[in-house]
Amino acid sequence: MLEVLTRREVSDVVAVVTRWFGGTLLGAGGLVRAYGDAVGVALDAAGTQERRLLHTMRVTAPVVDAGALDHRLRTLGVVSDVEYGADVVFTVGVRDPDRFAAEVAAASTGRASVESSGTSWVDA
Repeated sequence: MLEVLTRREVSDVVAVVTRWFGGTLLGAGGLVRAYGDAVGVALDAAGTQERRLLHTMRVTAPVVDAGALDHRLRTLGVVSDVEYGADVVFTVGVRDPDRFAAEVAAASTGRASVESSGTSWVDA
C-alpha cells in the first residue's frame, strides 16, 4: 500500500484496506497485489489535489485604482480577500514575492504598497 502511495508521489494521506476472508487463500504475494490494487483503485476514484506553499502579500492602493489592479493581481497570484475602505486592501498568495512586488509597482505606477504577511498552503 505504501509503495503505491510513494510511486504516485502522494503525501498527507492515509490508506486503509479491509479484507473479508472469502474462502480463497491469496498467499503473501496475492495479498500484496490485492491491497496495492485496492489503494490504486481508491486513488483513481478519489483523485488527487496539489498543495502549494504561497507567500501571503497585502497590497494597499487607492480605491480609484481598484478595478485595474484587481484584474492584474488575479493574473499574478491567488486573491483571497479584498477589503474596501479609505483604500482598497487585497490579500494575495504568490510564489515569488520579490517579482510580485515589482509587478505591482509597475502596474500601479508606484501608488500601491506591498507588504508580506506570512505564508499559507493553498490547494491548486
